[in-house]
Amino acid sequence: MAFSVVYSSSSSATAISATRYSRSSELKAPQIGSLRLLDRPATVNLSQRRFAVKSKRNDSIVPLAATIVEPEVVEKIEVEDYEQLAKDLENSSPLEIMDKALDEFGNDIAIAFSGAEDVALIEYAKLTGRPFRVFSLDTGRLNPETYRFFDAVEKHYDIHIEYMFPDAVEVQALVRSKGLFSFYEDGHQECCRVRKVRPLRRALKGLSAWITGQRKDQSPGTRSEIPVVQVDPVFEGMDGGVGSLIKWNPLANVDGVNVWNFLRAMNVPVNSLHSQGYVSIGCEPCTRPVLPGQHEREGRWWWEDAKAKECGLHKGNLKQDGALLNGNGNGAAGVADIFNSQNLVNLSRTGIENLLRLENRKEPWIVVLYAPWCQFCQGMEQSYLELADKLAGSGVKVGKFRADGDQKEFAKQELQLGSFPTILLFPKHSSRPIKYPSEKRDVDSLMTFVSALR
Repeated sequence: MAFSVVYSSSSSATAISATRYSRSSELKAPQIGSLRLLDRPATVNLSQRRFAVKSKRNDSIVPLAATIVEPEVVEKIEVEDYEQLAKDLENSSPLEIMDKALDEFGNDIAIAFSGAEDVALIEYAKLTGRPFRVFSLDTGRLNPETYRFFDAVEKHYDIHIEYMFPDAVEVQALVRSKGLFSFYEDGHQECCRVRKVRPLRRALKGLSAWITGQRKDQSPGTRSEIPVVQVDPVFEGMDGGVGSLIKWNPLANVDGVNVWNFLRAMNVPVNSLHSQGYVSIGCEPCTRPVLPGQHEREGRWWWEDAKAKECGLHKGNLKQDGALLNGNGNGAAGVADIFNSQNLVNLSRTGIENLLRLENRKEPWIVVLYAPWCQFCQGMEQSYLELADKLAGSGVKVGKFRADGDQKEFAKQELQLGSFPTILLFPKHSSRPIKYPSEKRDVDSLMTFVSALR
């Protein structure tokens, strides 16, 4: 929704027109994050945004004979139902969705560019033939390859990326008090809040809408239900207040393979880190290549629980009710159990506690701590079942312990749980279990681990 305000040559009249899906190209917005002095009364909820346009009678004092009686304009209210719009666009192509977004919001919308494969967003924007803006968050901790990629993109598309930077005083305080790598010890959220979330918040305060590269297949635990367009549940736009910002996700229904097919077909610049095994790219200390068979988000904040694979830029994806379909909480109602085999023992809380207490076990055990909703646990299910079959009758017991929900704190304190899955070997003559240190979860790697320590 936008307003195009046109002033006539007569000082006694002002014409105001409201168009539903276009903005005047003559209205130039300031740079992202700057102050805009426009009065746009709006009331919203989280699926709709309502715009009110009002015009009052001219009450200036003039001679009676010269008075021009202006009819009072009745308040006009237009409502955009973004929940319905998302349904209408569900089967639309990214190009159609991008065109719709740029057409509706014009210069008050911008593409959030991270320096990874979401360069596809810029290519789609170019293909619409419409003007577009791009912004990016420079955290000060990006890879050198990412900075060179930014430069290549600017030159290729003949654009200027609008960079947002963290507050220097906040960064200084964080580093001086906690050091350069505190996130390895107390989690990434505080550093991301200073270097990414707050700069993003400032950027979005200068916009009415933003465009992201989120895809449902990027993180099944947090992004599996994202719509192609939504009222942003977390951040505020230029009008202020929750619900004042629209978030577009044109790639929501596109899988990563097809994004890459598109990039190759269009011969666009890509980050050279991709050829080194990086898939999801963030800050240098918190990003690493992924191994064959690993999900792309396993290269981000790998030392943390799978539910924390968001930095805060899309924290609206994280649900808070604790019993989540997509596995962001401590439990998941209605999710089928995994690791089911006659050669595998399902350990209860009492069973795992007894196993912990035994100092002289009759036989060694290998146990996976898992959550059935976790995509990484699901990804290793077949190899773990093969392991159980191979070890059947060998004198090594294979077990599983569901460590989410009410058992999670216990597993963290007593069983070295850091993220799902965690694999432990309980040796025959040792009271303390040994944690499997590798992320190679194929059956041969697991067998090597067991054979070396049995």
